[in-house]
Amino acid sequence: MKECPTREAALELLKKYNAEPFHIQHGLTVEGTMRWYANELGYGEEADFWATVGLLHDVDFEQWPEQHCVKAPELLKEIGCSDELIHAVCSHGYGLCCDVAPEHEMEKVLFAADELTGLVGAAARMRPSKSVQDMELSSLKKKFKDKKFAAGCSRDVIKDGAERLGWELDKLLDMTIQAMRSCEDEINAAMESM
Repeated sequence: MKECPTREAALELLKKYNAEPFHIQHGLTVEGTMRWYANELGYGEEADFWATVGLLHDVDFEQWPEQHCVKAPELLKEIGCSDELIHAVCSHGYGLCCDVAPEHEMEKVLFAADELTGLVGAAARMRPSKSVQDMELSSLKKKFKDKKFAAGCSRDVIKDGAERLGWELDKLLDMTIQAMRSCEDEINAAMESM
């Protein structure tokens, strides 16, 4: 079992440094996505660890965007996060804002899926259902190819993430849709109760 703080402690830390509902929702989305991937890829016993890394990956972004993944270790130590968890959180900024490379499969999934959840979420909001539940891979691929759509979501980072995992881009896109389906209702309920 990999050590991680309780979910309550992790969520409180996220809320302490993030007031924007969008940032809270993104943390919850990446948390749920990472939990799904842990179970799907055979790391079920580490699902809480994967999920905690997902929840806290942007803990420093709202207040210290220029120090993203550099300020994070200091904040994560407030709740006793292990060096392993801190490394995992920082690795999603590799080549963008820090030089901590993603090594473990979990870190590679975070690197790939973090950016992609933003694109999938934006595509879902454009649908009549406003949901990922009825999203098809083909419609996501069209959005992916349209550089003007969700322009802030780097296609290069997503492609690089798929390559690091040794996956075809379609596999990453399809699996991330499935991952986000698994937690969408829970996240919507959590956001309504805030």
